[in-house]
Amino acid sequence: MTARPVCPDAGPNLLDHALPSAVRPTLEAFLADVGPRAFRFAETSLRHREDALDAVQEAMLKMLAYRERPADEWPPLFWRILRTRIIDSQRRRRFRLGWLTSASDDEGREIDWLDEATPEPSRQHDSREAWQRLRQALRALPARQREAFTLRVLEEFDVAQTAHIMGCSEGSVKTHLSRARAALQAQLEDWR
Repeated sequence: MTARPVCPDAGPNLLDHALPSAVRPTLEAFLADVGPRAFRFAETSLRHREDALDAVQEAMLKMLAYRERPADEWPPLFWRILRTRIIDSQRRRRFRLGWLTSASDDEGREIDWLDEATPEPSRQHDSREAWQRLRQALRALPARQREAFTLRVLEEFDVAQTAHIMGCSEGSVKTHLSRARAALQAQLEDWR
């Protein structure tokens, strides 16, 4: 069994040769399954395809160190690692862009110079359009609300696992999720 690339045009998977043969079926299957969702999560957070791909691949490589852990510990561990990689990438980007130019417009809003959110013609199908709207609405949320919504609703982690992944209390997860749902409902209400 060979792992699928994280993204169809991402090229060969880095894990094809990195795993011992005894571990391949279980860890590789887990990473192949979580890869596409993790890539969408990272791309939504980072708003840049290559940075998202790097973050997911770094998280997958980091998981190799935890291959001896029980399989039921892998999902929260992987998402915590990925979240850390995303935060690191955002910090690096802010640092790189911060000293090159002002990072805000005349109205004080942050400028995202790497945003490539132009709609493609192939996204006219209803389900793709719905995902695009949700993705845009998610991007508008503060980072913690976006993480709580993605992990609880889209990835279906329970409150305790989400709190562990996000590094906060269960009460904070509930608060972030409640605020995210209210904001998303307000943003998407006219689209229904």
